[in-house]
Amino acid sequence: MRQAIERMEYHRYTAVPLVDHEGKYAGTITEGDLLWKMKNTPGLSFEDTEKIPITEIPRRVKNEPVRIEAKIDSLLNLAVTQNFVPVVDDEGTFIGIIRRREIILHLAEQVARKNHNEAGPNAEAVQQDRH
Repeated sequence: MRQAIERMEYHRYTAVPLVDHEGKYAGTITEGDLLWKMKNTPGLSFEDTEKIPITEIPRRVKNEPVRIEAKIDSLLNLAVTQNFVPVVDDEGTFIGIIRRREIILHLAEQVARKNHNEAGPNAEAVQQDRH
């Protein structure tokens, strides 16, 4: 537990994915999970947190992963309720995360590209002539 707290503080994360000894995605732990554990464990000091395995901390939220070949629709559905979406391969091995921010930036880029294409090739020239 102590390592989780210190790493989250150092990297300024509010949640981190958990990976088991085989590299499989095992869930996500949040600041809230850690705080609730401390609150609900009478007499627990910060120094004592090094004795508590992360597996003993109840998790309130279950971040669902997507498989590597997931489409953007799957990501969007999960990103509505998750700050990040864990990505796993066909065997459940953790590959990484896709942050909600990255999904929004990708969609914004697509919209901008679509608007540019709909405006046509002369749109920039017309815009410059107006100034």
